[in-house]
Amino acid sequence: MRNSLDLEGRPEDTRVVVAMSGGVDSSVTAALLKAEGYDVVGVTLQLYDHGAATHRKGACCAGQDIHDARAVAERIGIPHYVLDYESRFKEMVIDRFAESYVAGETPVPCVECNQSIKFRDLLTTACELGAGVLATGHYVASRALPNGGRALYRAREEERDQSYFLFATTREQLELLRFPLGDKTKAQTRELARQFDLSIADKPDSQDICFVPTGRYTEVIERLKPGAAEPGDIVDLTGRVLGRHAGIIHFTVGQRRGLGVAAGHPLYVVRLDAAARRVVVGPREALRTSRIKLRDVNWLGEDTVDHALCAGWHEVFVKVRSTRPPQPAWLSRGATGIEVDLVAGEDGVSPGQACVLYDAADGQARVLGGGFIASAVPAIQPTQAREARVASGA
Repeated sequence: MRNSLDLEGRPEDTRVVVAMSGGVDSSVTAALLKAEGYDVVGVTLQLYDHGAATHRKGACCAGQDIHDARAVAERIGIPHYVLDYESRFKEMVIDRFAESYVAGETPVPCVECNQSIKFRDLLTTACELGAGVLATGHYVASRALPNGGRALYRAREEERDQSYFLFATTREQLELLRFPLGDKTKAQTRELARQFDLSIADKPDSQDICFVPTGRYTEVIERLKPGAAEPGDIVDLTGRVLGRHAGIIHFTVGQRRGLGVAAGHPLYVVRLDAAARRVVVGPREALRTSRIKLRDVNWLGEDTVDHALCAGWHEVFVKVRSTRPPQPAWLSRGATGIEVDLVAGEDGVSPGQACVLYDAADGQARVLGGGFIASAVPAIQPTQAREARVASGA
């Protein structure tokens, strides 16, 4: 007989490790499973200690949050362990974040953290502790498939869905992961926290990039990569120099304000050329992307990605940013790997971002996988962009 976690055996005979960050979501996850009778063990990861960040409102995995996780564990009566993963986190997440920014990309460190720290290293620790599964407070759903294995789905509450950050989860990891909050709303979670009399019931949510103390990425990058902010030229789509900049790490694709150059029309950052230390700017229409080339693709759909592409094209719905809704696209295999053709195009696509694939545009769609954006092909060429600007009178 299977229990609520889809495992054989009674809850009291099933050990579950819960990743406790000190926030309301993971705390409620632990309390819920404890209330159901599971043998729950709480584990908190010490990931960084950057002074001001340990006490900053919205930070996680340091200082006050460890104290909060320990207090919750004591309140619900479960053992709690703090594991020092700081050096591992710096190597796998923070350093890679800095390297990606210096290369002119827009990284998503939360994906790397889930992929390399939580769902690999912590999952291994959970198994060593004799747990049947590792449970987290992510808003995403996991369900058993009729033919065996498990699939990943978007959360019930669209505004809270975190599937974008979990696309790199492997099939093997899904077998050992559970997400009890996937079918709940945030309001329901906070109400449960009050019912369990948890002190963190009204605690603010953590920010996406937890290790940036001030919210200014460049400060972290310059500390980790001294000399990374090398000056260079700001150029238009033809290569004409419009001005100078103090380092490409101060710019992101799609940025309009703070460019430091004047023109008779609005300019946006269209591309960052790290090798030449150039910031390429152009009109808004030059931001439109029609095709995306992916790297490090993880496939969670049926069979393999090659099987899905056996007819040449495969219809999907994609998100290129966590805050944007899925949009229709076509998946194919190009000369250098997997490619995505966006039906309506997308503005401000940058290398380094995640491109996540779904089987539907809305609801609790299944996550088919995804990859990191290696390059983006503009919908219109530079000459077309200039012609469009001239035609509009800009």
